[in-house]
Amino acid sequence: MEDRIRFVEHKGKQILLADLSHCTPSEVAKIALLVPSYVTPEPRGSVLLLADFTGAEFDRIAIDRLKESAVFDRPHLKRSAWVAIERLPKVFYEHIKNFSQRDLPAFETREAAMDWLVSGEEMRSPDGTQDRTHDDTQGDLPKRRPTSSGR
Repeated sequence: MEDRIRFVEHKGKQILLADLSHCTPSEVAKIALLVPSYVTPEPRGSVLLLADFTGAEFDRIAIDRLKESAVFDRPHLKRSAWVAIERLPKVFYEHIKNFSQRDLPAFETREAAMDWLVSGEEMRSPDGTQDRTHDDTQGDLPKRRPTSSGR
């Protein structure tokens, strides 16, 4: 399974690729458990992570492992992107995003995801407006909105 997790170079930058393409649910779960061992040794807020789910299959255990990994990796990520999540039911995708408190932009191709990861550009909604505001000091976490103290 470890051969499915590796650093690749794209436009002069290193991207950690988690290749989950055509994996069974048990393989997805195993790879998800391995990813933090590659991410956590890296400096906080430094890792560009690409997870490719082309043709992958999911079950409850695989979803739970993805959730756990997404939370555990979070402090070390600068940005992350997922590819080909059409087989992942939207409710589970949203649940993973909410549970991990991470933005998980999804792309149709690996190339588009890698281009976005290295670009530093913000995600845009179909109407052209900015999708989320990012703060590089928090990795791929959305910026927290200021709260009024009322004092």
